[in-house]
Order: sequence, then C-alpha cells, then structure tokens
Amino acid sequence: MAEIDTAHLIYLIVLLTMLAGWFFLQNRPSMNKTLQQAAVWGLIFVGAAAGVGLWQDITRDTARQQLSISEAGEIILPRGRDGHYYLTAEVNGAPVRFVVDTGASDIVLSKADAGRIGIDPEELNYLGRAATANGETRTAFVKLDEIVVGNAVDHNVSAVVNEGAMSQSLLGMGYLQRWGWIEISGGELRLSR
Repeated sequence: MAEIDTAHLIYLIVLLTMLAGWFFLQNRPSMNKTLQQAAVWGLIFVGAAAGVGLWQDITRDTARQQLSISEAGEIILPRGRDGHYYLTAEVNGAPVRFVVDTGASDIVLSKADAGRIGIDPEELNYLGRAATANGETRTAFVKLDEIVVGNAVDHNVSAVVNEGAMSQSLLGMGYLQRWGWIEISGGELRLSR
C-alpha cells in the first residue's frame, strides 16, 4: 500500500468532519429517530454478516461429516471442525461413532457403546490398565464379532471397554493396522486395503 500523504489525510479528516457536522445539523430536530434508524441498519448489517459466516460453517460441517468411498474402494473421512477424524462403523450390527485415534493402541469402547452392541459392561472383569490423558483407568478385554466400515468387513476383532467415563469410543491402531494404507493429507484421512 502506498504511503499516505499527511496533507491528504488532513484534507480527508476535515471533509469527513464537515459532512458529519452537516448531517447532524440537518437532522437535529429528528436526531433521536435518525440514531434509532442507524442502529437498526447497523444491527441488520451485523446480523446478515453473521448469518453468512455461520451458514458457511454449518454447510461445511454437515457436508463434510460423511464418510465416502472412492471408486477404488478407498474410505475417505473429512477432518472435523475440532481437528479430529470421526468414523461411524457398524459393530455387531449397531452403529458406533468413533474418534480415529492413532495414539490409542486398541479399539476402546465406552460403557454406553458397549451396551448398545450387546456387551453388558457391568458383567465384565476390568483386569487391564490403560494410561490415558485423564490418568490411569481399568479396562476389560472383549472380542467383537463383526465390524463393518464401508465395504470392509472384519470378524473376531479385539477391543477393550473402558471402565471410566468416556464421551466417545476410540478407533485405535489395533484396528487401523488391518488397513494396508493410511494417509492423512489435505484435511482428509484415507484408508484402503
């Protein structure tokens, strides 16, 4: 940007001051009404700008939350707004939404998800231990009859159920290693066999 000449800046300030003074003098008898109308138009402008910005966020999130399968059978997951990748798999016939977690060793099910797929979390023996971001927790080893992701079907898959509070189940490396190729680039996670 070119340097602003001081004389031009002073000229613009004087001109704007004169225009503002003329506007207020002309509208002095109805100044209260003029200020109300200006405030309404300002709110309309801010609301429209916010609506446009939010609409772009909403449409991007709803459009990008879906798993897609390429013609070559590759699973494509878009990155969520929070930076994580989410995958909904059918486990023992029920849908379970996972956070893809390359830092987790195994598939880790929350108690709620375990219950939804037919495993009673209260009947499990929590003999294992896992170090988590929230400290150490106890885990119970389980075998999942079937996991379906896109066109891929896996049987007899090892997993653990976390005894502690968990908001979301984790899809860890124990399952991801079943895929021959994993790539994260351009805001997408791609899995193929």
